[in-house]
Amino acid sequence: MVRKIVLAAALAASLAGCKPSEPLVVTNIQTGKALNSDNSVATHTTRFGPRDTMFVSVLTGDRGSGTIEVRWSLGGRVLHAVKKDVSYLKPAATEFRFQTADAFPAGSYRVEVLVDGQPAGTRSLTVE
Repeated sequence: MVRKIVLAAALAASLAGCKPSEPLVVTNIQTGKALNSDNSVATHTTRFGPRDTMFVSVLTGDRGSGTIEVRWSLGGRVLHAVKKDVSYLKPAATEFRFQTADAFPAGSYRVEVLVDGQPAGTRSLTVE
């Protein structure tokens, strides 16, 4: 029994060593209406209809780990926020989406991306 515990602890320690210690570096923020299989945006746009799903893909370079947060705001009020803890060993795309059962109100939306609580970029979107 003690041997199993020691082996489990050794395995957990070795797996923890696989996680990159470097911070995430955002290389691009994409917005659109559809995603590719790699989570990058397939159909790039900043204009949406009231019933569209808004996709945001945060592209990161090389190795890194951290927390990515995306916030959608309208008129200075945050309508939706999502956080994801990620760890990558190579460049990657992390997808976020915002959809509603009701229609989105028309207007100018702001998408803010944060990495580990620090601003990483913004995008302006319009719902027509």
